[in-house]
Order: sequence, then C-alpha cells, then structure tokens
Amino acid sequence: MKNPMQGAATRQAVAGATPRDVAGVDYRVWALDHARVEVVVTNADDAASIARVVPLVRAADGWFEGTDAAGRVGDLYQFRLDGDPAQTFPDPLSRSQPRGVHGPSQVVAGGAAFAWEREATRPKIALHDLVIYELHVGTFTAAGTFRAAAEKLAYLAELGVTALELMPLADWPGRWNWGYDGVMLYAPASAYGTPDELRALIDAAHGHGLGVILDAVYNHLGPDGNYLGCYAKEYFNSKHKTPWGDGFNFDGPQCAAVREFFGQNAGYWMDEFHFDGFRLDAVHAIQDDSPRHILAEMAASIHARGGFVFAEDERNEAQLATPADKGGLGLDGLWADDFHHSVRVALTSQRESYLRDFMGSSAELADTLAHGWHYRGQESFNQKKPRGTECRQLPPSAFCHCISNHDQVGNQAFGERLTASCSMKGYRAASLLLCLTPYTPLLFQGQEWAASTPFLYFTDHNAELGKLVTAGRRKEFKGFKAFSDEAAVARIPDPQAETTFRASKLKWDEREKSPHDAVLALYRAALALRKNEPALRARIDRARWEVGVLLGGAVALRFYADAGHGEGGVLLVVDLQGGCDAQLADEPLARLSTPGLRWQTVLASNAREFGGDGTETYAPATGALTFPQPATVVLKAVSRQAS
Repeated sequence: MKNPMQGAATRQAVAGATPRDVAGVDYRVWALDHARVEVVVTNADDAASIARVVPLVRAADGWFEGTDAAGRVGDLYQFRLDGDPAQTFPDPLSRSQPRGVHGPSQVVAGGAAFAWEREATRPKIALHDLVIYELHVGTFTAAGTFRAAAEKLAYLAELGVTALELMPLADWPGRWNWGYDGVMLYAPASAYGTPDELRALIDAAHGHGLGVILDAVYNHLGPDGNYLGCYAKEYFNSKHKTPWGDGFNFDGPQCAAVREFFGQNAGYWMDEFHFDGFRLDAVHAIQDDSPRHILAEMAASIHARGGFVFAEDERNEAQLATPADKGGLGLDGLWADDFHHSVRVALTSQRESYLRDFMGSSAELADTLAHGWHYRGQESFNQKKPRGTECRQLPPSAFCHCISNHDQVGNQAFGERLTASCSMKGYRAASLLLCLTPYTPLLFQGQEWAASTPFLYFTDHNAELGKLVTAGRRKEFKGFKAFSDEAAVARIPDPQAETTFRASKLKWDEREKSPHDAVLALYRAALALRKNEPALRARIDRARWEVGVLLGGAVALRFYADAGHGEGGVLLVVDLQGGCDAQLADEPLARLSTPGLRWQTVLASNAREFGGDGTETYAPATGALTFPQPATVVLKAVSRQAS
C-alpha cells in the first residue's frame, strides 16, 4: 500500500511522529470519527504543562496531518480530539511511551540515526538451520532489561541456538507483563529500556551470529490502554468475534487504514530495529474475509525485506505455510504443538484439557515425527470436530517443535516446568530428541539447564482490572482435579503480586551446579551434533530420513548418508517410558548390509557426563538395544576398523 507521506527524509512508518532531518516534526494520525485534531506538546519536565498546540489539517479518508516547526526529538505529545481536553490521548503509532501507555508519547529518532556496528556482518540464517531460543526479557535476567539480556548473548551463541525469539514487546500497562496485553504496537516496552537499547541488543546479537525474532500480537490488543476506538470505531468489525471482543476491521468499510496500521507494523520493526523474523500469536483468531488475507500481506512484506515468519495456529492448517503462488498464505512455518503434547503425555501421563486428544504412544510420536504434526483430519475429542490437514508436502523447517514454551509452562497453575512432572531420565531423553528432530526446535529460557524456577502468569494492571484477572486465573483451573476445592484454588499464585513476577526470574548461577550443569552439557553436545553431522544437516530433504517403530516399541529416526538410502548415516532411537528391547539386526530401519560397517554410540541421554547412571543402551558386540529406563541414544554407522 502506498504511504502518502513517503518522501519525508526520515519517515519511519505510515503515521505517528517523524522528526525531520534539520528541524521540525511531522505528525499524522487517522481519526475518522472526528472533525478536529491537535497535537498537544508538553514540557519535558512537566507533562501537565503545555508548551504548544499544533493544529493538524484534515486530509482524505479521515487522516489528519501537519508539521510542528519547533518540534524536535525528545518532545512529549498527545493528540487532542475535537478540542476536548477530556479526549486527549497518546499516539496510537507512538514509538515510545516513557511514562507508560496512558501518558504522553515521545518523539524519537529513527533507526537510521542509530550507530549500527554489525550490519556488514549481519547473519543470514537459513530456515533449516534455525534453532530458536524463546525468552521473556523481564525474567531472563535479574535486571530484566534489553541491556542485561545483551550480556547473555555469548552464552547463547556457545549453546548452539541460532536465533532469539523475544516475547512480545509492544508496550503494555504496568511494570511487568507477559507481553500479550500490548496496546502500543509501534513502541518497545518501556519497562525493558529505550528503543535504542533494543537496537543495541539486536545489533549485538547479530555480532554473535544470532538472528532475532519478534513475537507479535495482531489478533487483539490488551484490556487497558487501547485507545484505537477513541480515534475511530472503524478499527473494529463487530461481525468478527474473538475471545477478547470484536475483531479488527480487516475487511469491512474503511478497512484500508486498519490494514495499513497492522500490515506495515512488521516492516516497521524490521526497518527500524533490524529484526530478522516473526512469530505471530494465535492467528486462528485473525479473521479476514477480503480477497487477500492480511496475513498474506504481512508475509509478503516480511519476505520483501529478507525476513521470515512463523505463526501459532491451533488448527494444523497447512495452507498457512503453503506458498502464495500455490494458493496459500505464504508463511514460512507454524508452531506444531502436537509434538509437545504427545511427548508430555508420554512422560507425565497427564491427559486433562487439550491433552485428552493424545495418548503418548510410540505410534503417535512416530506419526508426528513422520509428518510434522499428528492431527491431519482426525476427530478431536477435545474440540469435538475434525482437526488438521495433510502436511508432508511442507518442508521440515515449517514445523516448530518444542517440549517447553511460555504457554506450556506458564499455563500450569504454578508455572511448573516439565521437570516437575517427569523424571530427569525422561527429560533428558525428550531433550535429546528435540535437539535432533528434523524440524525446527524451540527452547524456552532455562530449559537447557533444567531450570528450577517456574514461569508464572503475571500482570501489573490497575487495581480494578487486576481483581478480575486474579479471579479469572483461579476460575480457569477449577475444572482440573487438583483444584476441586477452594483451598487448592486459593494456593494458585496471584498474577498481580510482585512476588509472582520475581519468582519467575531465572537463577543463572544454578547452571554450574548439579544436576543442571550435566543437562546443559547434553544440550550443548546435541546442538553441536545437529550443526556438524552431515547426515543430520541433510534433514531439509524428507527423502533423506524416515521414521518407524521398532519391534520393541521404541521410535527410530534414520538419517541416511545419501538420497538413495545407502549405507551409513545416523540412527536415533527414543523410548520415553522405558522397557524396549530390540535387536538392530532384526529391524529393517536399522540394518547395515555392508559387512564393513557397524553402529557406534555417539550420544546417549543416560551417559554419566549428562547426569545419567551410565547404563549402556546399545551393546555393539551383540547388536542389542535395551531400554531399562527412558532414554534416547544416537548411533552412527562407522567402519569396523574405526577405533
């Protein structure tokens, strides 16, 4: 869509406040429901004191625009509608809210003014090389800031991840939040630092060879500080209902400005902050009946800038990740939670809520690994309807797998990590499998050392809204057996309590203590193997690997050394519950017909260096594969003469 203001020397986005190169600030805002709009510039040292009022001129289609000749970077301002002091609001396209989302917006310099140091060596990460590390800036470090997160980049690069995924940054009300209550889609969260401090974090990440992904929320805005409707009720479309209220107006009358507002947001974060990619939250709640879906527009905008985009969508719809020229929406990949659900049930036997659809069986896990997700049209017991579509036509990189993420931890009543519900043997087995899956693995902050800290649900809303959030959180779990009485429900941590937020911060010193150090060693070894082993790097080609269930019940992944399924390669075998006994010579998927080759253990989740008891899963002399306990073993075909 053409930007009517394109041509201003430092234009940052479709609207908002843009400082000129020499002097002055250009303002532009969509206020369709109003006849008059003014910019109220306040004194920097006293937000209640007005420095000047700049009237804007009404242009076509409800846009107002004008220039403050005396304006400069650092100015605090609001828009006043129809001359009414009671209708004075922050800019919906604010780039900075230093005094919170209800306070004045701030004029800031664009990304072109920042001293980028690593742009010349900015990494270009192939989709099939993505290993994603999801983090929440506020709890990732004790300080909870962009600057503090930058201090951990060398560690993350050494761990073996290739991209950071920052939980949502669009500014929200209060001092802490998961980020999904964001209301200022163009303003980085002021609780974490300034826009330039975010740029410095991303620039430093690029210097360590790491890409940076932004988790963006385009399905709703938070319940406090959303001023869009004050400017134009046409931002919303009452025919589209979401769990948070009316959906956005992507397809009704006056939708052009709305599509601009959302459609150009991803490009803004890429242009101004140099993000490399996106994870879009709950796109199944983004409703658009227009000929070209807003998601397709967003994907095209991101791709035009050299970026990539994944999305969360519970429907298992392959069309989302199908290229636009083949009738799809053109996204690069999807969060494929079936993998997590099957693994979790296998490890914990938990089968409440959405986990009721999963058995945790070897056959189910093998099916998920063979395709990318398990539900491809089968009836969902939980949803009471068929779920999913066929997906093997999509590349493996299009499926993001995890055994832990912010939802799967934070949506537990006490924010318990997976290690609270399963044995360390099972956890190590699932971890090794995740790191070597043919798909795109995602780690959630701290899981690589089996962090002891929870990740709780926390908010810092005003007192009235906070009471509703607290009550809603506790009501959410009343259907679970563990919370069948009021006393149990009362023990659920209050999302509004500061202690809830503080308890969720990682304890970095425990990485060096047992058993955490051994688990960390496993993740490092596994991710190094994923990067360096040629047979594993060939995972981009589905013809180079296959999945099966061994006679003893374990799941096997065979990565072949060549496309013709010739000799050699890597064999991964996982038994998440223990009990499998098999002879590799009897397994078609594991046979080595060339006399000069044999299987040799490369990694074993129960090795002593990884915190296990050293029990050998594979016996080379006999070819026996025995799992007296949960384990994953990785074997490589080597010459019998190899030492």
